[in-house]
Amino acid sequence: MKSRWKWQLFLGLGLIFLSALVYFIHYLVFRDVHHIFIYLIGDIGFVFLEVLLVTLIIHRLLIHREKQILIKKLNMVIGVFFSEVGTNLLKQISAFDKKVKDISDHLVVSDEWANKEFIRLKKYLYRYECDIDVNRAGLEKLRDILVTKRTFLVNLLENPNLLEHDSFTDTLWAVFHLAEELSKRDNFAKLPQTDLEHLAKDVKRSYQNLIGEWIDYIEHLKESYPYLFSLAIRTNPFDKSASVVID
Repeated sequence: MKSRWKWQLFLGLGLIFLSALVYFIHYLVFRDVHHIFIYLIGDIGFVFLEVLLVTLIIHRLLIHREKQILIKKLNMVIGVFFSEVGTNLLKQISAFDKKVKDISDHLVVSDEWANKEFIRLKKYLYRYECDIDVNRAGLEKLRDILVTKRTFLVNLLENPNLLEHDSFTDTLWAVFHLAEELSKRDNFAKLPQTDLEHLAKDVKRSYQNLIGEWIDYIEHLKESYPYLFSLAIRTNPFDKSASVVID
């Protein structure tokens, strides 16, 4: 850190020296101090406007553009996640939720939905408390799904862009933790009730995070990619009548 500041200090002093040298040469050639100070003061006065234009306006516009590009990349990553594992996970985990019928109708998204419907749904889900009741056969099936996708999950966690999306990162960690917990157990038939309750908490954490991210993802598709939105609602894990085939 000190060496970097030392280098910058020498660079600044060097630039000041070169500027003074040029002004001195100008004086030696033209012998006009008045002319030198007219332009010097004018240039110094413009520096403040330059700071305003470059730092406060142009820089902010560039940051905004970079942020929009990053958000687009993040949404692509989230889309891949739900395509590869997220949607199937929701379908499997929702089978553990004894109150899933209470939210199924609310989660059936249609083409007619506008922003107000998504806002209302998010408020409803914020108050919703799922009731997870795991069974050994279901956990074993869930483990098999997650184990096959473990490499995929690890690769997603290594994506540096995800640092800009806290909620999805938390969801990914919750799913990865669940995968790790399930992969460490070989025989679910012999698990005691206390261990099943522990796993139920991990399932619940992943489930709640996944639902929230899925709704945000569906809303994004509705706004930006209608053709992907059409496929998403035809594979809705909460819609029992959903079919990928268009009648």
